[in-house]
Amino acid sequence: MPAAPPLLSVRDLAVDFATVDGPVRAVDGIDLDIAAGETVAIVGESGSGKSTTAMAIIGLLASGGSVARGSILLDGEDLTTYSEARMRGVRGRQIGLVPQDPMSNLNPVAKIGTQVSETLLAHGLADRKNVDAKVVETLERAGLPDAAARAKQYPHEFSGGMRQRALIAIGLACNPRLLIADEPTSALDVTVQQTILDQIDRLTTELGTAVLLITHDLGLAAERASRVVVMHRGRVVEQGPAQQILEHPQHPYTQSLVAAAPSVAAVRLRPEDFRGVPLTVAGEEKKPRDTIVEISHLTKVYPTRGRGEDFTAVDDLSLSIPRGETVAIVGESGSGKTTTARMLLKVIEPTSGTITFEGQDVTTLKGAALKDFRQKVQPIFQDPYSSLNPMFTIERLIEEPLTFYKRGSAKDRSARVRSLMDDVALPTSMLRRYPSELSGGQRQRVAIARALALSPELIVCDEPVSALDVLVQDQILTLLRDLQSEYGLSYLFISHDLAVVRLISDYVCVMKDGKLVEAASSEEIFTNPRDPYTRRLLASIPGNELGIAG
Repeated sequence: MPAAPPLLSVRDLAVDFATVDGPVRAVDGIDLDIAAGETVAIVGESGSGKSTTAMAIIGLLASGGSVARGSILLDGEDLTTYSEARMRGVRGRQIGLVPQDPMSNLNPVAKIGTQVSETLLAHGLADRKNVDAKVVETLERAGLPDAAARAKQYPHEFSGGMRQRALIAIGLACNPRLLIADEPTSALDVTVQQTILDQIDRLTTELGTAVLLITHDLGLAAERASRVVVMHRGRVVEQGPAQQILEHPQHPYTQSLVAAAPSVAAVRLRPEDFRGVPLTVAGEEKKPRDTIVEISHLTKVYPTRGRGEDFTAVDDLSLSIPRGETVAIVGESGSGKTTTARMLLKVIEPTSGTITFEGQDVTTLKGAALKDFRQKVQPIFQDPYSSLNPMFTIERLIEEPLTFYKRGSAKDRSARVRSLMDDVALPTSMLRRYPSELSGGQRQRVAIARALALSPELIVCDEPVSALDVLVQDQILTLLRDLQSEYGLSYLFISHDLAVVRLISDYVCVMKDGKLVEAASSEEIFTNPRDPYTRRLLASIPGNELGIAG
């Protein structure tokens, strides 16, 4: 029997974006087939054209974008010939979408249940009488706990992972024949990621739904896709069976992607490793240096309005950060790791317990002492775009803390900004640009330069590379390591990505439900985890069995 035609067939697809200098080609000559029930992953770094390809398929190209040539056949029907009104009937019912950024894709003033119900009602899958029950069912299918109560909440009341699950619920609400998942789990910890991907797999099996997975996570692609398409600068450079592509890459670009992917099998690299001095001796703990931060019996309790007992976000946490080293806190969404970081930064106050920085109790600091503390402890946040003022030039962004704390003359500050640009390997020609004109990796380098401006002693890194593709991620981790070596920086590194933590950390603290369940050297955690929860986290990392993860 002849093979069944593919559900989706893309041929010679080219996409242009209009600019003041004329059209710019973002995607050029893409060929892609997806069979019913098949999962195909498109991988590549930021700017490779993978998301643009996906948005062209569903007819949601950004302003100025248009299909310049080629065809997009869904069941033999060319979607490029469809009007916008006709495409609205295709979206949701035929092609579902799970976009990447949950905060900008959810209406902040509408309850989660309302946003799910809009999709169900628009496609006739529920009526006013049964829509509430359908909403709960849809949210449960996406793995959202206590779905009936969550449906009545707003996006700002959800964690990042919960917001992403709400988007997944909306994308799957109409049981589409093709689901486009654009970085669907980038904001999720590994255990929740596994749950969501398992649910998508079940949908594929039960309903014959095809999945187009857009990701920079090679481990995820290796584990979940039957075929992988590698894109670079708008073109497909290699495609084939997932395991073959990722274990035996042929194209130099694919080889560089695989080489840059962090793995839990990797060893923490430090400057002395290059001189042949080992990080640890098997079975022997490193002797810590002097401690820069001591956290003792830290607790944070939030009152809950009308929902029973109060919520304990951090519960009797104690840990220390040795000077000049990296302590990572890992755990699932809601484990309390970011709350801990915010208390250390004195953004929120603890309910009880103490945080001492260089012997001073942070919780009691006020006035000049607090101002001095804020100069010595600086943050690097997860999203380099929302943490940078879009109205400021790069020069003003980096100079801002120097100006605020009255450091030096205008000439001194200008020289310091240029020195910082050199530290983070950015050309000074970018100083007059704005954040929107930079890539994600470049923006994160600017955020690091700004954090370094005041010569801090401790930097709190809250998921600093989770939104970056593997090549840029590798560059930023190398940069952080080199800066630590050069300036003796101490890091508190918050992450749900254990493969990244393996590369950057000296010590690892594992949190669950606000409590510390295990703390040890990085070597000990990754080679001999003692707590069942830690073992479960490690087992959940996609691609771990192939030595590709992250």
